[in-house]
Amino acid sequence: MQFVIKAYDGEGMLEKRMAVRPRHLEGMARLGSHVICAGGLLDESGKMKGSVLVMDFDDRSGLDAYLAEEPYAQEHVWEKIEVERVNVVIPKR
Repeated sequence: MQFVIKAYDGEGMLEKRMAVRPRHLEGMARLGSHVICAGGLLDESGKMKGSVLVMDFDDRSGLDAYLAEEPYAQEHVWEKIEVERVNVVIPKR
């Protein structure tokens, strides 16, 4: 199952996001083939305001397990997380 996750940072979280970012990137690297693509959501001035991830898991419980361990979620950088199923037709790998 493929999912798109849009996660929005809380107000004033850019400095904390940058401090937590190395742990987030390490975790993303460990996820390997679960990650189809990922990147930062940007505000009008080009500063990060959240994340967008397209991921592949066997089921929703796999995604939920990832989110429970995600440093941005654990450290409350992400204030709002939206998840929808998606059907990726043309992955770029």
